[in-house]
Amino acid sequence: MKTWLSQHRYTVAEALAKLAGARAASLLNVAVIGIALSLPLGLYVAIVNVQDFSGRLNSGPQLSVFLARDAGKEDIARIENHLRQHAAVRKFTFVARNEALRDLSASTGLADVVDSLAHNPLPDAFVIDATDGSPQTLEALRDELRRWPKIAHVQLDSDWARRLEAAIRLGKLAVLMLAALLSFALVAITFNTIRLQILTRREEIEVAKLIGATNPFIRRPFLYSGALQGLAGGGAAWVITAACVELFNRGLADLARLYAAEFHVRHLGLADSLSLLAFSALLGWLGAWLSVSRHLWQIDAR
Repeated sequence: MKTWLSQHRYTVAEALAKLAGARAASLLNVAVIGIALSLPLGLYVAIVNVQDFSGRLNSGPQLSVFLARDAGKEDIARIENHLRQHAAVRKFTFVARNEALRDLSASTGLADVVDSLAHNPLPDAFVIDATDGSPQTLEALRDELRRWPKIAHVQLDSDWARRLEAAIRLGKLAVLMLAALLSFALVAITFNTIRLQILTRREEIEVAKLIGATNPFIRRPFLYSGALQGLAGGGAAWVITAACVELFNRGLADLARLYAAEFHVRHLGLADSLSLLAFSALLGWLGAWLSVSRHLWQIDAR
């Protein structure tokens, strides 16, 4: 076991030394891998943040029932009584027009605009939580409420969430397709890089084969070299994306202050970061394995 570990430690050290010896070429390969991986990674970070933001906003399926402008206290009491007895309504909240205007003024930072209004343009409203969150039940309840007297408009607040969820699914598919295409390109980059290394050591490899060196022994340094390049490329992609997120958050902070809000873009968590590094190292290993296996197959075929 000690011998096996020492052999692998020696191989890793040898691979690092060879990468350091060809510093310019290694840095160029790492930069290309990092830039290529940062494209789908940046899209993934954007989608995760949008999904997280929509999850904080969407607390559940709700309907907003806006009353007519001429609805009086008796109309409000009658509608409230019907909602209380309705089997599809789990709970509801009445929002008076004056309360809604105060909330609008406080949440948007538009107090000066609100104060300049000649009259309150907002209607009285009910916010309803349904017992069943299925689209069919919500749409049926919405259509029923629209037919009630003194109700001007009924809005199903979860419609936007469904549209956003569909857009997020489409975005994830686009990220997956882009990542697959760029992964193929990165395997090809590593393949050619290792191929050049093999060509410079071709005679050494053939002599090693003649004296009994096994294919796994010959593959090992090249596999480590490819995996290390992929790992470094993944780290470069992480740094590039982190820098872009930081720059974006600086600009976003100014916009957030204008709207009296707090929001920022989060970078990758620990699990996603480790997955990125493992995936990039695997791509480098795969490209190296394909390159070395092809060369060894040519030698064995002679």
